[in-house]
Amino acid sequence: MVARIYRPAKSAMQSGLARTKSWVLEFEPEASRQVEPLMGWTSSSDMRSQLHLEFETKQEAIAYAERNGIAYTVADPKVRKHQTKTYAENFKFGRLGRWTH
Repeated sequence: MVARIYRPAKSAMQSGLARTKSWVLEFEPEASRQVEPLMGWTSSSDMRSQLHLEFETKQEAIAYAERNGIAYTVADPKVRKHQTKTYAENFKFGRLGRWTH
């Protein structure tokens, strides 16, 4: 069973950076999910897919995986470019986007 170590991305639903500072270790699914015929719920017999471990640093997550004999892959986060924009840029001359007002 292979584990994946990564840093979660920022949620698109909010502007904050909550829950993006820690590193996460999750297991890749071993078995596919099945649809239960009576109720239509999706279920799986893979119990490790429910495991979600959080660590302060990448080195702690790697040390945990190596200490417990877990094969792992590390996905480094992409660097976010911060673009400073002002309200006045909505009205500047030569703007590429369409005028919506």
